[in-house]
Amino acid sequence: MGRRCSNREEKGGSPEGRRSEGKDQGEGRRSENQEKKKTYPATLETFCPLRLFRSSRLRPTAVVTPTTRLRSDQAMEKNHPLLILYATETGNALDAAERVGREAERRGCPVLILSMDEFDPSSLPCEKFVIFVVSTTGQGDTPNSMKAFWTFLLQRSLSQQWLEKTRYAVFGLGDSGYQKYNFVAKKLDKRLADLGGIPITERGLGDDQHPSGYEGALDPWMSSLWTMLYNENPHFFPKGLDISVSDIKTLHPPKVDITYLDSHEVYSQSSAEIDLKSFEKEIVKSRSMMTGKRSSDKSKPDCFLKMVKNHPISRPGCGKDVRHFEFEALSSTISYEVGDVVEILPGQFPEAIDAFIKRCNLNPDSYITVKHRNKDDFLEDGVTNGPINLKRFIELSMDIASASPRRYFFEVMSFFASAQHEKERLEYFVSPEGRDDLYQYNQKERRTVLEVLEDFPSVNMPFEWLVQLIPPLKTRAFSISSSVLVHPNQVHLTVSIVSWTTPFKRKRTGLCSNWLASLDPNQRVCIPAWFHKGSLPAPEPSLPLILVGPGTGCAPFRGFVEERALMESKLGPTSPILFFFGCRNEQNDFLYKDFWGLHSQKDRVLSEEKGGGFYVAFSRDQPQKVYVQHKMREQSVKVWDLLSKGAAVYVAGSSNNMPVDVLAAFEEIVAEESGVSREAAVRWLRMLEKGGKYHVEAWA
Repeated sequence: MGRRCSNREEKGGSPEGRRSEGKDQGEGRRSENQEKKKTYPATLETFCPLRLFRSSRLRPTAVVTPTTRLRSDQAMEKNHPLLILYATETGNALDAAERVGREAERRGCPVLILSMDEFDPSSLPCEKFVIFVVSTTGQGDTPNSMKAFWTFLLQRSLSQQWLEKTRYAVFGLGDSGYQKYNFVAKKLDKRLADLGGIPITERGLGDDQHPSGYEGALDPWMSSLWTMLYNENPHFFPKGLDISVSDIKTLHPPKVDITYLDSHEVYSQSSAEIDLKSFEKEIVKSRSMMTGKRSSDKSKPDCFLKMVKNHPISRPGCGKDVRHFEFEALSSTISYEVGDVVEILPGQFPEAIDAFIKRCNLNPDSYITVKHRNKDDFLEDGVTNGPINLKRFIELSMDIASASPRRYFFEVMSFFASAQHEKERLEYFVSPEGRDDLYQYNQKERRTVLEVLEDFPSVNMPFEWLVQLIPPLKTRAFSISSSVLVHPNQVHLTVSIVSWTTPFKRKRTGLCSNWLASLDPNQRVCIPAWFHKGSLPAPEPSLPLILVGPGTGCAPFRGFVEERALMESKLGPTSPILFFFGCRNEQNDFLYKDFWGLHSQKDRVLSEEKGGGFYVAFSRDQPQKVYVQHKMREQSVKVWDLLSKGAAVYVAGSSNNMPVDVLAAFEEIVAEESGVSREAAVRWLRMLEKGGKYHVEAWA
């Protein structure tokens, strides 16, 4: 699809775009909060020169004797926070990390939870115990927040004894429906062991296919983890090892403080008067308040877009709704390359916002400031520390009608339920016995926050808890299907309008795709957008290409083809393009049929005369299904001819079976046409990938 969505598309609020976590297969820049590091007691066991520049609150080291060393180690293990590092793309690994942290705190163990891009990897040997919770995204990819951390761990200068004093545990989130199931957790576990790290317990692998989702593996893994830590030193858990939800009688205060101001105390503009600069400030302010992270240049949209075309390109009533969208920049000039990605912050439908505000007894006209506790350096820049209208805050930062709430949401709800039967049901949901039923009720049905609140009408949660627990509204990422050289100051998208039916026959729709489909190009709706690189690098005109893009996987290749056609018209002949496209029916979903036909004419960039070609697999137009890999095998001579001439391969589309089937077809073609064994063909294609000439962009 032209939408860059991985494993769950928009279901459950994962981005309609770039990698999801499968619920985490399943989920880098370094954070602005990186300076805010953990402080350490002055013991030899924890003192680390690498950390000195990180905190001015470190106390001077004292003279340590063997006796004081023993006492100090015991005090450290009793009071030193247990470090939990997570890497996530859509939030599931963060949710799991926070669950691990809460369970540790209930046993009396203080914790420190950090994203991997908030932690200095060079100080890892200073940690005696570290818990890692990581997701696998797309086709075995590392989450963005983990990339710098992982690159550091791969340094050859790190010895096999680098982590010999560090005990660690790894929990991964993935989906066994993918070939590289939990690949990130597995490779992290192996690398930590290679560097001398000692595992506390066996790694845990959460599986989205489990009846209880990843929690089916998380619960027994945590039980083993707590037992191993307690057996090593009971000081870890002053409150004991066995704590159940029913034992919890009080609720810790929320992590955020909200200050309310009356509307007359704040100068405000009407929505009609809000200009782009004011809109930008609202976005930065609301989203910084929601996450508790200070704003950065990346918090600001690169530009604001206006839709100028909303055109269906699949036949109405065929069971699929695929749109071609065109946008123009309202603010700064658009700049991108073919193969790049645009992220869009979707609008939430006004009916849902109003229903949420009414259900939670909120005043839409009030102004608020949100302060995250224990973040002393938060919001000091003057842009994000001012008040914002409550309704605008919800619209821009809280996903109330798309994402499903997390398990902890139900636990907190139980404290605010005034009806006994609702309280009992909520307590059952968060108990070990009710885990499977909660998964069926919540995740499988993709119930939204608003729906859950409406199902438990006696619950009256303070807004502080709602801000803390409701998933943040995320941008959705899409493959760009145009060339800015051909369409100056425009960006085009090819979007499948997402809808599906739950196991209990509830109709669900994707937030961003349906919002875009609802927009009228004649209305001036400002769409915040961010541009960045994707997995498909822009090719040079002299590079032969083999493209495989069934369905909306053709989106980025539309940009490739139109840009190469422009180059050829201005600079002369370019290298050939061989393109394999696939769809169900020629009459229903042959996307951009006229466009491909035009560029396949004699001596054009997709023509056979130039050594390329355009070949279509219609999977449902005959009794036996035909897919792109079948068309590839039919053209095996041409495929091998281009490969032997240095062609680059680009594959885009569904992540279910297509990438694996296409790779198998390439392996077969290379083996047969070059006369080598299948094993040799596999090694040859791996070298092609390592050499930057085999690229895959896949989503579910």
